[in-house]
Amino acid sequence: QVRLVESGGGLVQAGDSLRLSCAASGRNFREWALAWFRQAPGKERAGIQAISANGGRKYLEDSVKDRFTIYRDNAKNTIYLQLNDLQPEETAIYYCAGGRLSTIVSGRADVWGQGIQVTVSS
Repeated sequence: QVRLVESGGGLVQAGDSLRLSCAASGRNFREWALAWFRQAPGKERAGIQAISANGGRKYLEDSVKDRFTIYRDNAKNTIYLQLNDLQPEETAIYYCAGGRLSTIVSGRADVWGQGIQVTVSS
């Protein structure tokens, strides 16, 4: 059974940075595409960035691509999302997801983490 567990969330102030981690357990991690999604209060869950098995990035939300960066460490079975210059409207639950890249790009995934709260105060 594959499992994804997020960590690194919390309360920050506007302009701060944060790094989210997603640790994966199970086989075939290196073969997967992985991604970060977020769901703000009252809004639908939306993709942020994805990373393919060979490390290529796919931007799912263009507006944050200059401030957010996804990367993976296959030796640690972990992906990360570096969040810079966070703004209050980016308060959301952030989810890690895994599966085929084509599936992730369409907003779906084979496996989801439980999500982690990021709150940005003004």
